[in-house]
Amino acid sequence: MELTSEQCRVQEAIQWERAKSEPLENVRTVAVRAAIAWGHEATVAEQREARKSRALAVAETMRVQRQRTDETFSENSNRGLANS
Repeated sequence: MELTSEQCRVQEAIQWERAKSEPLENVRTVAVRAAIAWGHEATVAEQREARKSRALAVAETMRVQRQRTDETFSENSNRGLANS
């Protein structure tokens, strides 16, 4: 299961809050490291989501172009464009 950038940012915020409010230094240290790790994971997730979004946009553009080509193609070369 892939984590979303939103899920990672929520976990990052929880860990930063824990680091601020925790009285024990060793727990604060672990929370800070966890927050940093969640931040890195969120960045990776954002990049992955952006790539997926771009790929979907390209696929949709290609689908529309293919549909337009199919609509205007005529097998009868003497007739010209089908929708003319």
